[in-house]
Amino acid sequence: MPVSLSLLLIAGVLIASGVYLLLERTLSRIVLGFVLCGNGVNLLFIVAAGPPGIAPFEGSGDPSEMSDPLPFAMVLTAIVISLGITAFGMALAYRAWQLFGHDEVPDDVEDRRVLRRSQRRPGTEAPSRDLPLSEEARRGALLQSQGMLGPEPDEDDHETIGSDLSGAEDVPQDDTEADDGPDAAGDDGEVSR
Repeated sequence: MPVSLSLLLIAGVLIASGVYLLLERTLSRIVLGFVLCGNGVNLLFIVAAGPPGIAPFEGSGDPSEMSDPLPFAMVLTAIVISLGITAFGMALAYRAWQLFGHDEVPDDVEDRRVLRRSQRRPGTEAPSRDLPLSEEARRGALLQSQGMLGPEPDEDDHETIGSDLSGAEDVPQDDTEADDGPDAAGDDGEVSR
């Protein structure tokens, strides 16, 4: 069975450029990358379907001359799914544009905290994740993360794990509707628009 090299190259270029765009930080480029990856994979499914044949209807011809309908059904399903995910991604990008004036995905606050914690103590090693925690230590960490239990100072004056989880300097202030002060509320307490 001869396979079209040009279709394979086009599918490879679509997938490669889609992966490149998926790794960008703006939501609109991520959506375009997803669309390109989806189209490249759909093209690979069509190439994998084999040589073209007659329509696969019962009694319309010899079964050996019929084309396989499964890859085409999978492509149609993938088109519908990618359309839904594209619409969802574009809605996210539009909402981010409305709120922040851009659709760039910001750094994760927790990643910055972990990086800062590792830079603060360069000579110390990270605790091993293989060590089992007692039930009391897990419950205390959960209560502390929920603000129900204050951090207890250690006797050797080391910072406890999770004590910097509520640092206000980590979170940039966003100008969203939820951040409006009491001056945005009217006389009856509702936010004016």
